[in-house]
Amino acid sequence: MVKRSSAPSTITDGRAGNVRQAVALAGALRLGTHQPLMLVPQAPWRWLSPRRLPGDIRHGYGEAFAALAETPPTLAIGCGRQAAGALRVLRARGSRVVQILDPRISARHWDLVIVPEHDRLRGGNVLTLLGSLNPVDDDWLTLGRAAFADFRSLPGPRTALLVGGPTAHAAWDEQDMRGVFAQLAAQIRAEGGSLLATTSRRTPPALSDALRDTFADIPNVIWGDGGDGVNPYAGLLGWADRVVVSPDSVNLLSEASATRAPVMVALAATAQGRMQHFQQALHERGRLQPRWLDWDHGPIEPLRETTRVAAEVKQRLGL
Repeated sequence: MVKRSSAPSTITDGRAGNVRQAVALAGALRLGTHQPLMLVPQAPWRWLSPRRLPGDIRHGYGEAFAALAETPPTLAIGCGRQAAGALRVLRARGSRVVQILDPRISARHWDLVIVPEHDRLRGGNVLTLLGSLNPVDDDWLTLGRAAFADFRSLPGPRTALLVGGPTAHAAWDEQDMRGVFAQLAAQIRAEGGSLLATTSRRTPPALSDALRDTFADIPNVIWGDGGDGVNPYAGLLGWADRVVVSPDSVNLLSEASATRAPVMVALAATAQGRMQHFQQALHERGRLQPRWLDWDHGPIEPLRETTRVAAEVKQRLGL
């Protein structure tokens, strides 16, 4: 008989967006402390996952995964294509497995598959959600405010600015984003307030410099993916009175929309495909501000899909 670990495991390729979704679901399930594992896939598994291949799984997904498969968890949650293949190995050894994001083959190979509404995948074991799984709720925001309590002293309204980078689904131009910075800075100068900004690994380096230059005369906290110390992301969202998001990231926009602050998308017209559909769905829910830099809004209902999805996972799997 195969020994089984009672602690749920999260399985990812280490990419920040995939880790965040898997960990968010594991936390929302409230089944105890999860065990994280980062895969180290080798060729040809790295190329062909999630298809099953013959051979030693130590060579397929790394030594740590091979050790986990010897004592497979009762529940494993994975996100991304590499994780999808690893989950198939664990399921064959008796684990219940939940795959996040479309594995690009039939969903029957997993107990549950969770995909955004804008994906086409559907089936009896497929759950859909608007946006992406994330940890943002009132408790998370409260902890963010406590961890960065000094942000309280920044003058209001505090505008959070979340900048990603151009993608195939939102191929915005650097010069246009500089224009966004200038317009936002002009509004803050005219109305008062402060800026809480963060960039990502995908942000063009020149834009990080432009961000600091543009808001140099305005009270601010600006964090870049470099030598700026601890990432204050939870504090930025926790203390924000309003949020501006670049148009390229479902994760950033989902997390902003999970707050109780009004949200606006910069360069929204550059969004195509799934990003455009996601924005449209948020507009239909009244979650996005309809006019650029017009913050006139009524009561806000935060987008909190993770709690709903977690409850359905527990019900479907009898957890």
